[in-house]
Amino acid sequence: LAVLLAWRRCRLPRLDARQALGLAACAVLMVYANQILFAEGLLRSTATNGALIMALSPLVSALLAALAFGERLSAVRAAGVALGFGGVAAVVLSHPGARLATAGLGDLLLALAVISFAAGGVIVQRLARHLDPLPVSCLIYLGGTLLLVAHAGLADAAGGAPRRAPDAWAWTLVLFSGVLATAVGNLAWNAAIARIGVARTSVFLYWVPVFGVLFAALLLGERLTPWHAAGFAGVMGGTWLGTRRPPARPASSTTSQELDT
Repeated sequence: LAVLLAWRRCRLPRLDARQALGLAACAVLMVYANQILFAEGLLRSTATNGALIMALSPLVSALLAALAFGERLSAVRAAGVALGFGGVAAVVLSHPGARLATAGLGDLLLALAVISFAAGGVIVQRLARHLDPLPVSCLIYLGGTLLLVAHAGLADAAGGAPRRAPDAWAWTLVLFSGVLATAVGNLAWNAAIARIGVARTSVFLYWVPVFGVLFAALLLGERLTPWHAAGFAGVMGGTWLGTRRPPARPASSTTSQELDT
């Protein structure tokens, strides 16, 4: 993001106190807390559960945006919220062999990671009305990165069990996640929004759990159960109901007659 910022010759904006506080909150919610909760959650859960829970992101974002901006929560959207969270509950609480004390905590942390990221997104939506999204994104990830580095330093200073130094394969995975999955992925996502709009782009979020569950089964050998299928159907159906736009109202008969005339 910093390289792109320099290439486009964008200057960092001058921020007032409220904007600076908003950016700091986004750095905490969208990067620091989100990454900590997500990593700790995956340690205690499975990649399959993580993919299904992360699929709630657009649904949670729509719900928080409705609450933050005073939008009315329609019956259809409320049904979508209930169905989506019911799908997650089917996976978390009912799949065979689940240990509630372990898997339940991991899945809860993953759900909190989704809520944390969505809450930061609501703040970004307010900031983007007055600021260029690119420097805003750069400042948010820079601040979150500094917080993560400080967290790692404090954790090492606190001692505890000795940690093994990452090997070449571990660094390869880190670079893949940071450069390709995060940086290049975000750039491609923003480019798609610029070309076809956010409404059409957001439809592709439905593929996130599809590929997440698929790669969890292929690469990690995780076993899929009927509860995963039920949870997947609930999350997808709930997200579709909770985020779809209401159909446009037809013009009144009087207006149509006037237009014909």
